[in-house]
Amino acid sequence: MIDHDRLFKELLSTFFVEFLDLFLPQVVSQIDRDSIQFLPQEVFTDVTSGEKKEIDLLAQVRYQGQETCFLIHVENQSYTETAFAKRMFKYFARLHEKYDLPIYPVVVFSFDEPLRPEPQIYRVTFPDLNVLEFRFAAIQLNRLSWRDFLNQPNPVAAALMSKMNIKEPERPRVKAECLRLLATLRLDPARMQLISGFVDTYLRLDAVEEQAFQATISTMGLTQQEEIMEIVTSWGEKAAQKTRQEIALNLLREGMTTEAIVRVTGLTQEQVQQLQAQLTQEN
Repeated sequence: MIDHDRLFKELLSTFFVEFLDLFLPQVVSQIDRDSIQFLPQEVFTDVTSGEKKEIDLLAQVRYQGQETCFLIHVENQSYTETAFAKRMFKYFARLHEKYDLPIYPVVVFSFDEPLRPEPQIYRVTFPDLNVLEFRFAAIQLNRLSWRDFLNQPNPVAAALMSKMNIKEPERPRVKAECLRLLATLRLDPARMQLISGFVDTYLRLDAVEEQAFQATISTMGLTQQEEIMEIVTSWGEKAAQKTRQEIALNLLREGMTTEAIVRVTGLTQEQVQQLQAQLTQEN
């Protein structure tokens, strides 16, 4: 299963300013970009259900030219939930109690369906009294058009286009456009791999789509074609490495020696020993 929360947290924490630039320019214009500090992950217990909930991302930032700080809480929601707005208010209340700072709450709705607008307000009212009206900023990806982000020189755009409103026949082209945009950004290899891996996770193509994807790439400029193919090649190498590791794990379970597994799989002795240690921990 895809760990959606982990993928989104890794993406947004790595490219936090770029995320704000893309979706919340009115917020990023107010802050000192060098002041961003990610706070420890908060875990809350829902006493009604007994479940533990972890917030996704909490950053403390300082207003530009001031010593005053506020918090930005970003939550990724990968499935629709009837009482989600109420849960966001609970997060807000507990964080406000703990830190005693203003909080700017943001939700990224990343599910594919439903397409209807998600509620972004929680109210407590009586006929004679409006007790509470809590709102949060909402970014609902399946209601955004990927075409609007084609020319955004932003790594978050390159990643999140893969989760926007995409018609089935458009999937190969969107994947190619994500990689075309990524290739123009000149990121370091680790960040390049983070974005490309995100795109490949959410836009897995079948054989027919893969042909359409290759055809789309062939219409691009030569330099872009070469850079995109380098990314695609790295996916293949990563998949092959994962396959070798899975074979090695199976052989370790069967009791084969480290030396023999090195010969069979082509992994290094150190890699096999790391897998052996992993297996020991699991048992």
